Amino acid sequence: MNAPFHPRTATLRDPFAAFVCDDQTADALRPVAIEMGWPPEKVHKGGLRNAVQTLAVSASPHILFVDMSESGDPLNDINALAEVCEPGTVVIASGQVNDVRLYRDLVASGIQDYLLKPFSADQAREAFAHAQLTLSGPRTPEHVTDRPHLMAAVIGVRGGVGASTVASSLGWLLGEIEGRSTALLDLDIHFGTGALSFDVEPGRGLTDAIENPSRIDGLFIERAMVKAAEKLSVLSAEAPLNQPLLTDGSAFYQLQEELKAAFESTVLDLPRHMLIQHPHLLHDTHSVVLVTELTLAAARDTIRLLSWLKANAPGAAVTVVANRVVSGAGEISRKEFEDSIERKVDLTVPYDVKLFTHAAKLGKPLAEVAKSSKTGAPLIELARGISRAAETADGKGGSDGRSLMDKLGELKALLPKRKAK
Repeated sequence: MNAPFHPRTATLRDPFAAFVCDDQTADALRPVAIEMGWPPEKVHKGGLRNAVQTLAVSASPHILFVDMSESGDPLNDINALAEVCEPGTVVIASGQVNDVRLYRDLVASGIQDYLLKPFSADQAREAFAHAQLTLSGPRTPEHVTDRPHLMAAVIGVRGGVGASTVASSLGWLLGEIEGRSTALLDLDIHFGTGALSFDVEPGRGLTDAIENPSRIDGLFIERAMVKAAEKLSVLSAEAPLNQPLLTDGSAFYQLQEELKAAFESTVLDLPRHMLIQHPHLLHDTHSVVLVTELTLAAARDTIRLLSWLKANAPGAAVTVVANRVVSGAGEISRKEFEDSIERKVDLTVPYDVKLFTHAAKLGKPLAEVAKSSKTGAPLIELARGISRAAETADGKGGSDGRSLMDKLGELKALLPKRKAK
């Protein structure tokens, strides 16, 4: 419904269908349908619930009118409708509730227009004409197939270092600055903030994919992805806390394959515990961004992850990003941190409280709010560097060959010495 139009879904579909709750609404729509060249028998009784049941077993029309008058939970029912609608279907709803908040929520869910009942023939005619313009307007162009697909993973070395902030910014920048159609896949199934970062609803696409990997195909991706910006779509989840999701990882592999076919770039917001359970997630990854902070615990975990990446993803270019850096206020200095991990910190993102807070309040990625500031500059550099590495295929990363035990041993030198008793 709110998924992008794709030509392959446009065949064998009726131009119009309506599902109404009363004779008055049906009588108002049928003459307008005839004027538009549509068969009047496509105006059915039953309202929104009947529309969901009917379209679950048949192709949805190009233009769909649904009457929500008998719906007790309009938003939930609209989400159920979205699950059965073909991508590209333009939906017009009507109802008796005159509430601007409901209207905004419906539009955010993918509805094009909402007509307050009773409505006039002119209002219906105008809504249908607008829907036709939407259908005949410019389509989303297919991405250039000879441009190498970019797959980047963003991993926080510890919780709370801001990896999701970096991931959402990277996804937005790859679309906005690098002009790549980009998918942001947030794999924190229960606590993910991928959708929250762009003030959009996460939907059930990701949880459905994990529960039913056999459903994952190109059409599923078109339906499940939520558009967050012109060239960025998000697949995120907020699964119930009493709903553990058990998977062998096949769903994640299938998702990655379908995202490669549908987008020019994929950004994985990858919780570190997922590496242990599903190391195959990084097999096709070109770039890994390790997000850290300047603390002893973060230094220890950066060493461990660098060593793990060297063994499990040797072909990935690794970039270490120190996030939320306050000059002179770190637990350890940047030099001490670099000495302990035996490599340079590639980029540092300064901590500007106002910018971070403003981005969260607006529901926008930090890179968009801070694009002309010192905070945004390293994020732009990160996106450009990753894009160039993917296109030239010569980016290299990893650790420096020192053993994990050696590095952990040398890290102890930074720990405060205990006083003798």
